[in-house]
Amino acid sequence: MPIIEFENVTKTFSTPAGPVAAIDGIDLSIEKGEIFGIIGYSGAGKSTLVRLVNGLERISSGRVVVDGVDISTIPESALRPVRSRIGMIFQQFNLFRSRTVAGNVAYPLRVAGWPKDKRDARVAELLHFVGLLEKAHSYPDQLSGGQKQRVGIARALATNPNILLADESTSALDPETTQDVLALLQKVNKEFGITILVITHEMDVVRRIADRVAVLDSGKVVEQGTVFDVFSNPQTPTARKFISSVLHTEPDENDLERLRGRHEGRIVTAQVSDGSRLGAVLSDAGRHGVRFELVFGGIGSLQQKSFGSLTLELIGPDAGVDEVIAELRAITEVEEVAA
Repeated sequence: MPIIEFENVTKTFSTPAGPVAAIDGIDLSIEKGEIFGIIGYSGAGKSTLVRLVNGLERISSGRVVVDGVDISTIPESALRPVRSRIGMIFQQFNLFRSRTVAGNVAYPLRVAGWPKDKRDARVAELLHFVGLLEKAHSYPDQLSGGQKQRVGIARALATNPNILLADESTSALDPETTQDVLALLQKVNKEFGITILVITHEMDVVRRIADRVAVLDSGKVVEQGTVFDVFSNPQTPTARKFISSVLHTEPDENDLERLRGRHEGRIVTAQVSDGSRLGAVLSDAGRHGVRFELVFGGIGSLQQKSFGSLTLELIGPDAGVDEVIAELRAITEVEEVAA
């Protein structure tokens, strides 16, 4: 069941050069309880999209429904109950330096009017959950980046939200700390059933925790689907560029130039996925007078499925190589590299 829906949503800003569409006709449906990734380069419209979800920006046209409420036309006063069900995690943590860790987590509870005994109990519960109970009386400047983000997550969970917005929440962290924070977000999703919308420019973040992903480019969703489908068979140049940043299974121009210099046979790249029978075809290539050599590629696993690509040198008579390529194309996508 969708918990966030965008229906033909546009957001236009006025500039000295004229109106600019930061969000341009987006249709998007995010299911309750999933981790959904929004990925795009700087200027793609990611931050604007987040601000449309919590009503900090109003749409120019279309319709946005959040947790069953159409927030497109309701007044500011009616947005407050909607926002109370949305937690926010920031790139730069946004903690109060003058407040202790416990004080930072307690802040939204104070604003919401929780009595002190219930505030204290909730703060202790959340700090235990994120593994920072012993840091309750420390100040943000005494914490590492990963610890600060854990405090940010605890604070975002304080009022029992249904939705968590993570806007570039690991961009300021080193790789090891990033993995710890992503594991914590997965724990939040699994144990509390909270829907998490992850906004990022890092494809590795999407690969590690998201169920589905939408690729944003110039304010438009250019591709969306399960993380496995987008990774294993990207349909747009933008998606392929993102995926190549974390998976280098297909040769680029430099790789191809090197391969052509070393191999005299015909070079093909074949896609690999669960159930593909590449091995059977290749092991039978000898009957066509063809032998092969693996010269590039790799196979990975995502969402319990295998995918990747193998670049092969096929050596033998042209007619035989043609037969092998035809048999490969009958079971998967194959691209022959021009000499």
